[in-house]
Amino acid sequence: MFDFVRTHTKLLQFILVLLIFPSFVVFGIQGYSRFTDASNATVAKVGGHEIKQSELDQAHRVQVERMRQQMPGVDPKLFDSPEAKRQVLDGLVRDRLLQTVAVKENIRVSDAQLVNALQKMPELAAVRDASGKIDREAYKAFLAARGLSDQAFEADLQQGLSRQQVMQGVSASTLAGKAATDAVIDAMLERREAQLQRFDAKDYLTKVNPSDTDVEAFYKQNQAQFHTNEEARIEYVVLDLNAVKGQLSLSEDDLRKYYTENIKRYTSTEERHAAHILINAPKDAPAAEREKVKAKAQALLAEARKNPAGFAELAKKNSQDEGSAPRGGDLDFFGRGAMVKPFEDAAFAMKPGDISDLVESEFGFHIIKLLEVRGGEPKPFEAVRAQIVDEVSKPQAQKRYAEAAEQFTNTAYEQPDSLQPLVDKLKLTKVEATVQRTPAPGVTGPLSQPKLLEAIFATDSVKSKHNTEAIETGPNQLVSARIVEYHPERIQPLAEVRDRVLTQVRAQQAAAAARKDGEARVATLRQNPNEALPQTLTLSRSQTEKQPRKVIDAVLRADLAKGPAVAGVDLGDEGFVAIRVVKRIERAPSDPDNERARPFVAQTLSAAESAAYYEALKRRYKVDVTLKAQAADDAASAASK
Repeated sequence: MFDFVRTHTKLLQFILVLLIFPSFVVFGIQGYSRFTDASNATVAKVGGHEIKQSELDQAHRVQVERMRQQMPGVDPKLFDSPEAKRQVLDGLVRDRLLQTVAVKENIRVSDAQLVNALQKMPELAAVRDASGKIDREAYKAFLAARGLSDQAFEADLQQGLSRQQVMQGVSASTLAGKAATDAVIDAMLERREAQLQRFDAKDYLTKVNPSDTDVEAFYKQNQAQFHTNEEARIEYVVLDLNAVKGQLSLSEDDLRKYYTENIKRYTSTEERHAAHILINAPKDAPAAEREKVKAKAQALLAEARKNPAGFAELAKKNSQDEGSAPRGGDLDFFGRGAMVKPFEDAAFAMKPGDISDLVESEFGFHIIKLLEVRGGEPKPFEAVRAQIVDEVSKPQAQKRYAEAAEQFTNTAYEQPDSLQPLVDKLKLTKVEATVQRTPAPGVTGPLSQPKLLEAIFATDSVKSKHNTEAIETGPNQLVSARIVEYHPERIQPLAEVRDRVLTQVRAQQAAAAARKDGEARVATLRQNPNEALPQTLTLSRSQTEKQPRKVIDAVLRADLAKGPAVAGVDLGDEGFVAIRVVKRIERAPSDPDNERARPFVAQTLSAAESAAYYEALKRRYKVDVTLKAQAADDAASAASK
């Protein structure tokens, strides 16, 4: 065979060309490369610059991860929809457009503006020193821990600020004239006197009697309501560190020995509560000036020691520490590392009630009074016993877990007809649950893991009801499950859901009866618009009297040019409301709501103007979003296969 191949190499090459080349003719090189070039597809263009599918995918992943961190129990699939991806794309387009405008219009952010923005960021509170300034080294370490450099972070922040300035130029300069503002306020706060008559569907429930034909017709038209998802009643066992820890035997002597050997770990941090008087003396001040300041501090020290009880008043009058002086020099409790070293060394060498000698630091001369000491004592054994048990058992459990994991994996596979061997051999607990192919909203633990659910609903698991293989559902956690009872997806038969159907048909017919009577009442009112209705209310957009929004809208839309107006509002399943709008109630010029509403109206008009400006920018810089077209192409392609 191989001799033939070697002898006829050219002939075989020619045959291969004949076989392969037509496939390119039929499907096209573009169709072939489409599988590999999907990430390079253009989803939008901004000012001639393309946004690729790969950029959208990355931004979408970041958004999903951010939402998962904010809402850990939410189903990630909620964010994997065309609408969610379109929102992410809109954000990308907006950022790209505003950045383009900022560059074209030469809108720049100064270094001072950047520093001011950094100072205001709450995320950077941990890297600010006592004066509120950013500690550069701590700042760099903070960013490095998050995979960022200070240059990249600041460049990104500058771009974000420049994008903000593009829109602020419009939103901050919006001027709403008095006539326009008054017209909006008038529409917003307009009040009308209206009379209502409700025809509640619930009052008609006893008056309707659906027939079997009605029930069957509703069921046939709404079968999707009675569709049940595939589900299974399962039992499962979990092997994790907690299960292994619970089986360990620890002696009391070993626990107490560990406590003694690690006593420092269970000793609370010692803290000192002190007050001080500071007399400023910069280190670079001339020696004569520092001696003069020192003499003043020495005199205050003598006065403090003469009258220790008056230390607080002395600090209020003389201390040059603006932060603590109003509080009598009180610095509250502090631990080691919180104060400059000379101050700390002195404070931690004192006893409560002591007043120190002069302490010289880079800030000047301090007179310290120690008020209290707390901490520094070890916690009792009983108070930390649970913590010690956890610490002692953890390394033992880790070692035991590795052995147990191998037994768990082998037993689940070798004895697939039951989980009981796992329970007996490893002293585990069997748990029952009902699951579907996707995790239930809010569920946590092993049953939130798609990998486990996929194994449960695998063909072999469903048909044979065998154990799943050992599935890793978390760090140091293995699970095996088996189906006890399986229910495929189906449409529930009418006999099974008849009561539900009957309830819905009765509600539907009751709403129809209420609507019929309500419409008849409206027709009568239109014949005689001066006929009163039973309930009279004063209604506005802010004073709804618990009426549905549809009713409020109908009352405020009614044309009162020719006197009282009549309207009817269909509330669907709730019923019907007949309305007689009597008159408009004038507001007094002194009504405080007029001025309260003015800022909200200005904000609304500013938002509307900003939106219009943004749309104008999109037209000017030729924004073209092609995601919908791409989605349509993909759908058409899928349909043709």
